[in-house]
Amino acid sequence: MTEQRRPAPEDLDPSLRDRIVAAIDEHENELISFRRRLHAHPEVSFKEYQTTEAIAERLLVEGLRPIRLDSGTGLFCDIGTDGPIIALRADIDALAMKDAKNVPYRSQNEGVAHACGHDVHTSTVLGAGLALKFLADSGDLNGRVRLIFEPGEESVPGGAIEIVKAGLLDEVDSVFSLHCDPKQMVGHVGSRVGPITSASDWVELVIHGPGGHTARPQLTVDMVDTVAMAARELPGIVADKLGGWDRARLVFGSIHAGSAANVIPARAVLSGSVRTPENAVWERFPQALDEAVTECLADTGATWDLTHVRGVPPVENEPQAIYTVAAAARAVLGPETVGETEHSWGGDSFGWMTRATNGAYLRLGTHGPDFEDRLDLHHSRFDVDERCIAIGAKTLAASAVLGLSLAAAQ
Repeated sequence: MTEQRRPAPEDLDPSLRDRIVAAIDEHENELISFRRRLHAHPEVSFKEYQTTEAIAERLLVEGLRPIRLDSGTGLFCDIGTDGPIIALRADIDALAMKDAKNVPYRSQNEGVAHACGHDVHTSTVLGAGLALKFLADSGDLNGRVRLIFEPGEESVPGGAIEIVKAGLLDEVDSVFSLHCDPKQMVGHVGSRVGPITSASDWVELVIHGPGGHTARPQLTVDMVDTVAMAARELPGIVADKLGGWDRARLVFGSIHAGSAANVIPARAVLSGSVRTPENAVWERFPQALDEAVTECLADTGATWDLTHVRGVPPVENEPQAIYTVAAAARAVLGPETVGETEHSWGGDSFGWMTRATNGAYLRLGTHGPDFEDRLDLHHSRFDVDERCIAIGAKTLAASAVLGLSLAAAQ
């Protein structure tokens, strides 16, 4: 993108800002109820049938035309007609885990929970859509906004792949998204230029040997010792090949070898993830992993099978796009509400979208002043201060309006 002046809060038309805020304030209780409905009925990746239906039903009430994705869940919906296009993205799936909260909207689907805030993300994009439809009906939307409700974000490589392949971002000037951040207080959002999340791939290493008796380990490949050595040494070898621990991290989360105390097993399995904030390093993962495993195991007498599954690329905040959403957030929330946030080693399938077009990804503060614990994402008792829903909706709607204005002026 050509170098441009950094957008400021005053670039958002005050009358449009006030109408956005008023429209979302009017719908705030409805959006909270909608979030609780999703929270009580969570659905795992690519099984989000009730969730998709609930979103579609509400958009149809507004006279909009939601279109389901070919995979069967998730949808998109355009607001407005001619001019530049700004997209707003929400992920809609839940996690396969227990909801341990004692609240009226606790999950009714045993073993499934919205412990990552996707119910909030969905409600904020829906709320932004309601406000933007109000502006479009009065002829005050300077272009088109595409609402994207992505299924399967928690899967690998994520539902964003389908959205990109379907061409839904081909003509989009910028795509904006946000993610719950329980480390930040409600009313605040986090912004960052460049990588804000990391590429995240899955690695499984299966090591093979003859097996044998624990009384005679010298006659075979001592599989437990070998897999323990690999778990200990491989992360450092991979990091060295890719420029250091700050650029690439291999971390194992599972190790399995044998089932009897007096038997040296013939097979051991290591599973983990490898991550980086850099696209260039991500492209080098396959070769680096293969070389590292060979270097580590070559003299052990073992054989091995290495499986490397591509996950997601880093989310790269394009400067002009992140300046736009930060300015919009300050316009609707206040000048002191936006601060710089740190890079995360976690991954998000939104990275596929920021590879396809200019993108910006904000962190939405969800921690309430009365919360006893600051629980992290994926915690079984994760919850949010629900004031964050209207805050997120206002931020996204204002970002879309400001983004359209800037795009039209180019």
